[in-house]
Amino acid sequence: MISDPLKYRRRFYRNSISSGNLVSYEVKVKESDLLICSERDLSETARNAVIRYRRNIEEYIRLNPKFLTSFSPIPADPLAPSIVKDMIRETSRAGVGPMAAVAGAIAQYVGDELLKESDNVIVENGGDIYLRSYSELRIGVFAGGSPLSGRVRLLIRGREKPYGICTSSATVGHSVSLGCADAVCVVSGSAILSDAVATAVGNLVKSESVIMRALDFGLGIEGVAGVLIIAGERLGVRGDIELG
Repeated sequence: MISDPLKYRRRFYRNSISSGNLVSYEVKVKESDLLICSERDLSETARNAVIRYRRNIEEYIRLNPKFLTSFSPIPADPLAPSIVKDMIRETSRAGVGPMAAVAGAIAQYVGDELLKESDNVIVENGGDIYLRSYSELRIGVFAGGSPLSGRVRLLIRGREKPYGICTSSATVGHSVSLGCADAVCVVSGSAILSDAVATAVGNLVKSESVIMRALDFGLGIEGVAGVLIIAGERLGVRGDIELG
């Protein structure tokens, strides 16, 4: 019996990301638990970045508690730190609260710091991934109790621009979802946008019958390249997503 499904999900993701010849290491700061792959060990740079960006978010929450609690978009704030501005903007596009993108935001901002020192970087934070790889990668999708869990892999082509690959689930982990999908995976050029849209799409999947409509919704948001949904025995894929 798995006593902690979130811990199992994290182990699954970390065993299912092909990192090639990159160095892998973990960085943990409070609730943030990151797996990072880069061309050399940049754990000190990564830890300092996590601390800095977490502090930005925590201090903003202290002054603006609604940022933490709102399940719907909040107004833009020109005085907010950059990471907070990005979270507000991208979650507003998806129609969800700003904290729906917190894991993707930390992954992306830390990843961008590491890209200054390593051409190839993978940052995974609670199943949300921000990466730039010049080599082909494969990433497994964990979908809880679905019979498709672990049998679906995303094929990520090498390219210069970063990817954001984020997954939301109603059946695994502590994140709030109003739907019933075992996994909603969204691919875009931003982990913040992917995280927000994965949550929004997951909220729509209240039965297997609405998978196609939910796929259309997600792909209709500008910047989203592809959406994958697993609900029970059903799999739906739309857009620029390759399985392999």
